[in-house]
Amino acid sequence: MLLLIGGLFFLSSSFAQTQQKVLKASALDTGKNLIKLNLPSLAMKTVNVQYERAIYGKTSVGLGIRFMPKGSLPFGSALESIDDQLGSLEMGNFAITPEIKFYMGKGVFKGFYIAPFLKYANYNVSIDYEYGSDAEKIPLSGKLNTYTAGVLFGAQWRVANKFYLDWSIFGPQYGISRGNLKGSKTLTAQEQKDLKQELDEIDLPVGNISSTVNASGATIDLKGPWAGIRANIGIGYRF
Repeated sequence: MLLLIGGLFFLSSSFAQTQQKVLKASALDTGKNLIKLNLPSLAMKTVNVQYERAIYGKTSVGLGIRFMPKGSLPFGSALESIDDQLGSLEMGNFAITPEIKFYMGKGVFKGFYIAPFLKYANYNVSIDYEYGSDAEKIPLSGKLNTYTAGVLFGAQWRVANKFYLDWSIFGPQYGISRGNLKGSKTLTAQEQKDLKQELDEIDLPVGNISSTVNASGATIDLKGPWAGIRANIGIGYRF
């Protein structure tokens, strides 16, 4: 009889502990919202945050905002070793990215996901462009706007209490771009010729470039296709 009572007590105690663990885990998974900070972006002088909300089943919607104050580029010395022109380049940017996520795991905010997205980005650029055999310079500045769409593949896990790790693995995107750079400087006929020749030799991996040069300066027009890849690692808090 004592053995039977002891066995029943052990079973009831184990069941109670299991129930407590289930309830605790359930409590951690009740929030419909995630706020996330992308960590590697900080090394690029960029703040990249995202808000994500569960809407139904294993589906959520999100909105990302990225901001980089205008200044010299991170790792500028390394870039200058590739191309001297990049040494004077300064850039700032702002981007907004709405998306919808479809999770493949047991529930929302968990496991692998597929996320179609749209992205608008604005780049503010300035550079002292060097041209000619005498290394003359003309200050150029302007803005570039890009509009892209893509699909992001990634995975997300709960790592501690209400904290989550989001790994954005691969997010190809494609769209259009439009912008211009302008610079004012009095130019001789030879300087106009040298500057025009160098601007015409610029080869961009995406987009098209055209330029106009006259005695008072230069204008560079940028437009055409635009492409890129999203990838990042973020830490999030669920509430």
